[in-house]
Amino acid sequence: MLEADDRKGAGTWPGREAGHALTDGEWRLLSDAAEDEARAPDGPKNDPPKKPGDDRPGEDGKAPEAAGGGDDPAEGEAGEEEEKGGAARFVRKHPIALAVGAVVLLLAIAAGIVWYLHARHFESTDDAFIDSRQFSLSPKVGGYIKDVLVTDNQHVRAGDVLALIDERDYVVALDQAQAQIAAATANVQSAVAQIAAQEAQVQESQAAVLQSQAAFEFSQVEAQRAEDLATKGAGTVQRSQQTRSELVQAQANLTRAKATVVAAQRQVGVLQAQQSSTTASLGQARAQLEQAQLNLSYTKVAAAQPGRIVRLTGAKGQLAQAGQAIAMFIPDEMWVTANFKETQLADMRPGQKVEMTIDAYPARRFEGHVASIQSGSGTAFSLLPAQNATGNYVKVVQRVPVKLVFDNLPDDVAVGPGMSVVPRVTVR
Repeated sequence: MLEADDRKGAGTWPGREAGHALTDGEWRLLSDAAEDEARAPDGPKNDPPKKPGDDRPGEDGKAPEAAGGGDDPAEGEAGEEEEKGGAARFVRKHPIALAVGAVVLLLAIAAGIVWYLHARHFESTDDAFIDSRQFSLSPKVGGYIKDVLVTDNQHVRAGDVLALIDERDYVVALDQAQAQIAAATANVQSAVAQIAAQEAQVQESQAAVLQSQAAFEFSQVEAQRAEDLATKGAGTVQRSQQTRSELVQAQANLTRAKATVVAAQRQVGVLQAQQSSTTASLGQARAQLEQAQLNLSYTKVAAAQPGRIVRLTGAKGQLAQAGQAIAMFIPDEMWVTANFKETQLADMRPGQKVEMTIDAYPARRFEGHVASIQSGSGTAFSLLPAQNATGNYVKVVQRVPVKLVFDNLPDDVAVGPGMSVVPRVTVR
């Protein structure tokens, strides 16, 4: 390599005067050219300077090289060796960069293999949302809202009172029902007493029948005796007629006594029917009392299960109708509905472990498991299911809802229906 002191006179640069000092860039180019000539197999070549006109075409109109019959093979080999020498120079000048590149390539290949072997054990989707059976809260009886005991987004337990309806109307209805029960009870007791009195009347009538029967039999004997005496001349005709008249009267009294017994017995049946009616009225009054008690209890709107109050619209003094929504209720029992592609369900089974990430808490992981897989795609149960038998058909990969259940959802996270989740199911 030429030394720095030899920059002057080491050569000339086209367009420069002889003996002029070279710049750093020109000096490096000349140094590289000197090294290439030193490594050449045949040593440095000192071609004689071309004479003016050497590059003119020959007599046949071609350049001297063309006239010679084509490129020289030695020149092609020299070009290839020059390329190899350039690659070798790059390796010598940048050994660290080449080593780092090779290591990075090997690490990328290894990471790709590890990722494939690991990822094939899982199925994931971003089409997943938290779901629950939320419903609207509404009073069962109408009236003015007396007080609202909860606020928005408040968590409540089962049995907690949420709102109060003005109960005065229902207290009055309860008092009326209790009064009706008292009246119905008195009617039942009166019917029982009347039946007892009528049964005594039946017994009295039956005794009168016995008395009339005895008088009738005696009248028969007296009439027969008087008739026999009159026939023999021992008795008078008047006596015979009198005894016959008494016999007829005794027979009429007996008939009347028997009719009285029948009438008394039938009156007992009437009174028993009245007793049944009053007993039924008593049962109806008791049912009305129970309904009045229920209506009074319905003035307290309570939570049927633990959950959270959202979209609270009821306010104190508002006239609420029966069935009118005053708030929405989200139960504590929530799950994830993940809409996996049907091609992802080959190895998915209930009970498999799931790791879930909620978009609201990206740094936390939630454990769960597969609860069930819906028997059918989501479009099959939509309001307007697809009719693939009509028109042109384009096959589309369907999505099937899969229910994922949290194993232990922490209390310090606020989650609700509609929040986005990214589940990863371990299928292998």
